[in-house]
Amino acid sequence: MNVLIVRTSSMGDLIHTWPAITELKTHYPNIRLSWLAEDSFADIARLHPQVDEVLTLSWRRWRKGLWKPEVWRELGALRRKLRESSFDLVLDSQGLIKSALPSRWACAPLAGLDWKSARESLASLFYDKKHAVSRKLSAIERNRRLFGLSFGYAPEGEPRFGVRQGARPAWMLSGRYAVLLHATSRASKEWPEAHWVALGEELSSRHDMVTVLPWGNEREKARAERLAGLLPAAVVAPKMNLIEAAGLLGHASAVIGVDTGLAHLANALNVPLVAIYTDTDPQQTGVVETPWATNLGHIGQCPTVGAVLAALKTRRDWT
Repeated sequence: MNVLIVRTSSMGDLIHTWPAITELKTHYPNIRLSWLAEDSFADIARLHPQVDEVLTLSWRRWRKGLWKPEVWRELGALRRKLRESSFDLVLDSQGLIKSALPSRWACAPLAGLDWKSARESLASLFYDKKHAVSRKLSAIERNRRLFGLSFGYAPEGEPRFGVRQGARPAWMLSGRYAVLLHATSRASKEWPEAHWVALGEELSSRHDMVTVLPWGNEREKARAERLAGLLPAAVVAPKMNLIEAAGLLGHASAVIGVDTGLAHLANALNVPLVAIYTDTDPQQTGVVETPWATNLGHIGQCPTVGAVLAALKTRRDWT
């Protein structure tokens, strides 16, 4: 059976699809899985070993230049590729117009969420088979339920991401290190810089850890450099792709991060993780709590440095 999964963005949404894919392949190991994702997040799809092929679109770029002939040529090429792939089933697990439309281009039976379950109800009008999944569930459980309903099984047990850590970055010297994920999509979700400095000082002085500060844009790079200048043993990470970021996170002795996709990636790799929430509900957007990972904070709450350290010390593999 040749199946296309459509989950185009963003990073956390793609990571939250991994457990559903792991479970699907446990039930049907002979299914050939393709995944359609936004090109900037395609490496997340590629990280799952059960995905046979990753197809990409560039909607974020295309929508800014719909009057350009080259954009329409790229759209046409994707449409032909989807049609010629002869999928037996397409599953749109995102439930948005921007995911439902290319899903229909595959000219195959199309499954997705029903009117009340989809994030954009109009997307359900594109689907041949519609499934009801409660919007009160976490993103991971919504995906697992949708996959189970689409393929005829009931999800069981704890979610398993099914991915492996990559290679330790060549630029990272030997020894123990903690990754501080200070960057997030909006200012209201940030943790105070003074807290990051106090945390880094504690990790360095009491636990002999180098702190590593990743970044994704120039504003985040400036903050990483500013924080590194205040810490006793800190490294500003070079610009990384998502495969390289997975290698950095997978070999870390600890990861502390705000509400960001990389925290979910660390969650999938089973490293000691504390995820910090100040403006979102961790019941909806938090990491999956495991012996390695926990959530702290809530809307309008800002966890203290002491609370973060205390939570970190209770995580499995913390030394």
